[in-house]
Amino acid sequence: MSLSPVMCRPFGVAAPRLAGALFLAALLGGCAVGPDYRAPGFQLPASWGKASPSVTATGEEADNRPPELADWWKRLGDPTLNRLVDEAIAGNLDVATAKARVRQARATRQQAIGALAPSVTGSGSYTRADNGTNVSDTGDVTVSGPFDSFSLGSNASWELDLFGENRRAAEAATYGLDAAEETLRNTLLTLIGDVATYYVEARGYQARAALARRTAVSQRETAALTRTKLQAGSASAVDVANAEGQAASTEANIPELESNYQQTVHQLAILLGQPPSALNETMKRSAPIPTPVKAIPRGVPANVLLSRPDVRLAERQYAQYTAKIGQAEAARYPDVSLVGEVTTSAATVGDLAKSSSVSWSFGPSVSIPIFNAGQLKAAVDFAQAQRDEYFLTYHAAVLTALQDVENASVALQQERLKYRSLSASAASYRQAVDLARVLYQSGSSSFLDVLVAERSAYSADDTLLTSRVAIATDYVALNKALGGGWTGKVDDRTPAVVDTQMAPRLVSLDRAGLKPRDAENQGVAEAFAH
Repeated sequence: MSLSPVMCRPFGVAAPRLAGALFLAALLGGCAVGPDYRAPGFQLPASWGKASPSVTATGEEADNRPPELADWWKRLGDPTLNRLVDEAIAGNLDVATAKARVRQARATRQQAIGALAPSVTGSGSYTRADNGTNVSDTGDVTVSGPFDSFSLGSNASWELDLFGENRRAAEAATYGLDAAEETLRNTLLTLIGDVATYYVEARGYQARAALARRTAVSQRETAALTRTKLQAGSASAVDVANAEGQAASTEANIPELESNYQQTVHQLAILLGQPPSALNETMKRSAPIPTPVKAIPRGVPANVLLSRPDVRLAERQYAQYTAKIGQAEAARYPDVSLVGEVTTSAATVGDLAKSSSVSWSFGPSVSIPIFNAGQLKAAVDFAQAQRDEYFLTYHAAVLTALQDVENASVALQQERLKYRSLSASAASYRQAVDLARVLYQSGSSSFLDVLVAERSAYSADDTLLTSRVAIATDYVALNKALGGGWTGKVDDRTPAVVDTQMAPRLVSLDRAGLKPRDAENQGVAEAFAH
């Protein structure tokens, strides 16, 4: 139902009514329906579990100081890793996509805010007409035309938003922008963690392959010694076969380790937004497996609500969909707008400013929903169900964050304890190899003792390297769980594609999209070729 009174009285009479309408709009401008957002409160534990204290790189307990999340990867002390992180921030495609979504959300918010302001449009027309020759009943002939008609006008409208539908939409869009920015932060957190993890794993495969080569060389030397003893009659052909077989078995591990290393480097390059082989030269020179050397404070569980971007994202989405309830509820109430129009018309362009005919209209327009078969109420129910979904998502995000921190803390602590035992085991096995070789050369022990000692020493050293990799990756996981990520500035306003031809211009048929598809595909292929 729409009622649009048209006022055609002198403006002096209309002015008081206009002032009254504006006063009413100002009076009701703060009115809104639907629930107001309040941050949810959860009963969080006062401290982390006793089974998972904060740990240092040496396994010592650290206090629950506030987490130090800024540039946490730099505490691994690897300049190459630091540079790769910087390159990933600048070139990663997921980050670029998240930036584009921030720009989308920012534009959506601007549109929603713009709906709160009046809108004004202009119009103009020119008409040339001829009514022909008219003959009256008395026989008089009247000729009217041809004649020209010019007109200019403007139309203005302002939705008063008495029940806050547009304000709720702007509120939801603001929360949506916050959510997009948290999505970008979460993407950066995941990216940095992945870069650090793949880098550590690549260095681990490098170290394990180098160990396999050294061990294989040593085992080949043992096989040569055994062949010499065979020629002297103090060793059997079985000993020679076992020695050569063990060396070949160790060498067989190298291709698999090299393959895993290369695949990891390829994935690392993709994270940087580069071709898979782009980092081959950078990573070719071996470097130690990064090892954390400082304590890792975790603070208290409530810190995850402030630092974890996925938790903050879920909270902003909950706020956004709370505002959408008010937007849907306001649609069930009357909608009042102020509309006005001014038009001037004349026979010539020059008369538009002086000897013209001016008409105007002004008045409120009211739209009242009377019957819609429950659609508007169903929209409110749907918005409330969405709000509940995001509330539960937020609750789940909080619990998941707490679990991630607890799990990463336990894994790091236990891996450090495991590393201590593995270090002692590897040292003992290396000592056993030296003793077994001396005894074998002097004829005081069998070759089987050497064989077992070498196999055990290689396995222990390889497991020790794997544990060092696990310590570093658990360190990365703990910093990710605590919400550690990029703390510098990220340019989210520069578009990935810069449009240079936005102004009106003439276009040919092929540029208008009317050229054959095969020609278009050929053009795309040529663009990629260049």
